Amino acid sequence: MSVQRQFVFWILSAAFLLLFLVVFHSILLPFVAGMAIAYLLDPVADRLEKLGMSRLWATISILVLSVFVFLAILLLVLPIVGQQIAGLLNELPGYVKFIQGKLVALASTPFGEAINMGQAQLQDNIGDLVKQGATWLGKVLQSVWSGGQALLSIVSLLVITPVVAFYLLWDWDEIVEKIDNCLPRDHRDTIRRLAREMDDGVSGFVRGQVTVSTILGTFYAIGLALVGLNFGILIGLTVGVISFIPYVGSAVGLLLAGGVAIAQFWPESPALILIVFGIFATGQFLEGNILQPKLIGESVGLHPVWLMFALFAFALLFGFVGMLIAVPAAAAVGVLARFGLEKYLQSKVYLGSGVAAVEGEED
Repeated sequence: MSVQRQFVFWILSAAFLLLFLVVFHSILLPFVAGMAIAYLLDPVADRLEKLGMSRLWATISILVLSVFVFLAILLLVLPIVGQQIAGLLNELPGYVKFIQGKLVALASTPFGEAINMGQAQLQDNIGDLVKQGATWLGKVLQSVWSGGQALLSIVSLLVITPVVAFYLLWDWDEIVEKIDNCLPRDHRDTIRRLAREMDDGVSGFVRGQVTVSTILGTFYAIGLALVGLNFGILIGLTVGVISFIPYVGSAVGLLLAGGVAIAQFWPESPALILIVFGIFATGQFLEGNILQPKLIGESVGLHPVWLMFALFAFALLFGFVGMLIAVPAAAAVGVLARFGLEKYLQSKVYLGSGVAAVEGEED
């Protein structure tokens, strides 16, 4: 097959996949979630097989244990989180009004005079900023919600997802072998190499990030709760959940915790406000200097900016399903881009004629 035909074949395949996602994205959540669970648990099943357990019993054992752990965490955490969400929704208008009042009061200070902004103007600007932020957040949540309507179906998540995960985990090695047998013979080694690089990137990032998010969420939740911050557990767990988005998780958590701390502790206990900020400073130090290098490392090949773009773009296009496929898609595009760059640097387009190349080396 010529290079042109190969190029057309892969472009059409990618277009078909994109069209499939666009058409069926509203029902894909339980299947994509089941596939992700099977992918993450496959190394555990392989290890149990090496210990002498059959693939079937290894799959059953892993999924049953995972379901029990999930339900236990859900029963322990859900009541507390639900109570704090209800409390936060009730108290949030008061917090916003309090912080707005403090910021407006800055207009009468030397700082307000320096920026030449009166109280009325500052209050109007803050009001417009709050409205714009609420509108933007509403659009984002609506986009994710509308693309993740399967979340409304308890049957889809609690029944279909475990079934899909069970069958995929049971047949995972056989599925991989069948796909490998379908690879074009002339390019099998190259495709295998690219697939291994994609797998290393996705598995290294996802498994490492799940561990990092769990540790950070637990650290922030316990730390903020010990300080006595209202809704500290909710804020800490939220930061842990969204910490897979580079910089966004810590920024959102700092704003939420800082705003609640100021509204709750000022002016009676300013030291507690500093402690709240110190908790986030400590968390950022642990994440950047210990957790990220040890558990994720730099070998995954996912630049933070590229990862953020992929997460937001896929969430906008496909909702919650898009967020699940954003990381593997970003890893795949990154591997293919590096492969294309490698081929370009070896091509005559880059090297030019042999004479030019020799002259360049002599210079």
